[in-house]
Amino acid sequence: MRLPTRCFPYREGDKQDGKNSRKKGFFLNNMPPELLHGFDSDNSSGDFSEANHKVPEMLDLDPHQSNRTGKHNGETEIQENGIKRHRTSLPAPMFSRSDFSVWSILKKCIGLELSKITMPIVFNEPLSFLQRITEYMEHIYLINKACSHADPLERMQAVAAFAVSAVASQWERTGKPFNPLLGETYELTREDLGFRFISEQVSHHPPISAFYSEGLNKDFIFHGSIYPKLKFWGKSIEAEPRGTITLELLKHNEAYTWTNPTCCVHNVIIGKLWLEQYGVVEIVNHSTGDKCVLNFKPCGLFGKELHRVEGYIQDKHKKKLCVIYGKWTECLWCTDPTTYETYKKSEKRGSEQKKKSHSSAAGNKGTLKESHCIHKLEDTVFTMYNFTSFAVSLNELEPGMEAILAPTDCRLRPDIRNMENGNMDMASKEKERLEEKQRAARKERAKDEVEWHTRWFHQGTNPYTGTPDWLYSGGYFDRDFSDCPDIY
Repeated sequence: MRLPTRCFPYREGDKQDGKNSRKKGFFLNNMPPELLHGFDSDNSSGDFSEANHKVPEMLDLDPHQSNRTGKHNGETEIQENGIKRHRTSLPAPMFSRSDFSVWSILKKCIGLELSKITMPIVFNEPLSFLQRITEYMEHIYLINKACSHADPLERMQAVAAFAVSAVASQWERTGKPFNPLLGETYELTREDLGFRFISEQVSHHPPISAFYSEGLNKDFIFHGSIYPKLKFWGKSIEAEPRGTITLELLKHNEAYTWTNPTCCVHNVIIGKLWLEQYGVVEIVNHSTGDKCVLNFKPCGLFGKELHRVEGYIQDKHKKKLCVIYGKWTECLWCTDPTTYETYKKSEKRGSEQKKKSHSSAAGNKGTLKESHCIHKLEDTVFTMYNFTSFAVSLNELEPGMEAILAPTDCRLRPDIRNMENGNMDMASKEKERLEEKQRAARKERAKDEVEWHTRWFHQGTNPYTGTPDWLYSGGYFDRDFSDCPDIY
């Protein structure tokens, strides 16, 4: 069985961001959210201001796609089945970044910590990092698939595919999300997908985002926190993941935990940018003792291993039950361990099988006949900022929603809203105002010796791993927001 030429869509030349954007050293183009989470600190050096950066001209990609539903962008059409139809485009066209270079900014900040660098708004996308985290749920069908399986091995395969899908879903995304303000929140309820989600920025230094999601049918709970440790190596930036991701399948009384692989963006200063994920991810089923070990391989000297992932599922007695392989940017396959080991041995010997097939066992062009696909990234129609249709809907503010949202919700951030509406100058001014307000609030708390208290999450211990974690305190959907802070 052959894979299609590209299972994951590729935008030739990334025209939506200006055809020269990659050549200009725009290293944020392909960064996943965890690698972007340390920038735009309110402790920035102040050597350059967003007001000093001229906002580029707007880039009208498709004037005929302003709204395919026939409604204003603030409205939501109701389909015949009663499910809300979410918007399919943003209110204003995006802008060109072709005249900007990140290196022109970084060279002014040599010697500073990455968390001290403030990036001008031209490099942002109109979403908060909390909204970006919510994109974990874009492939919720894999959680539903895991819930439906009676076989624990098939459940682990689906959970492994879900863990990889979260890594792969944004690998070619352009722009960086806005750093959340301390106390900022984001909620999302999708009745059509069967879940609701809440997240909160629980710490600013270091930046930590906590999230909690549950199935509307009470079939799963998904929660965790993200705290990446950034390292700048001169030509590359590396993000070492911190924090535990937990998925609980309530019907089966199972809990799975894992951490994400290390992410690295190469050629930060000059050359063509490229991203890789590497490291070992261990997904543990704490109920059965089964474990999935996935090795995200570094690309190697000639790039042969780029994007390849290879691993296996073993039971509590360490017996291998199946092998998982493929590319995390394309497709994951599963096969019998004996079959895979036989193929790998023949591959090393340079057998006729390899010469005829010209296929690597990790999904470069094909797969073993005995394999079956457990997840494939389907072709997706991308819109402005390379958003998927799911991402486009995240900042949608429907009529009447403002009255029920927490006052700290991302949708109410004036800088993000202005950027989405195409008012870049006002967005830049609002971003600086909010950061200054956050600095002033922190100084006031320090003066009065008052500690910050999170609203919806608390520090505790993960019940399955025993490691420190941020746990959901409950009560958000009771909608008592009387003691929420004024951060906007």
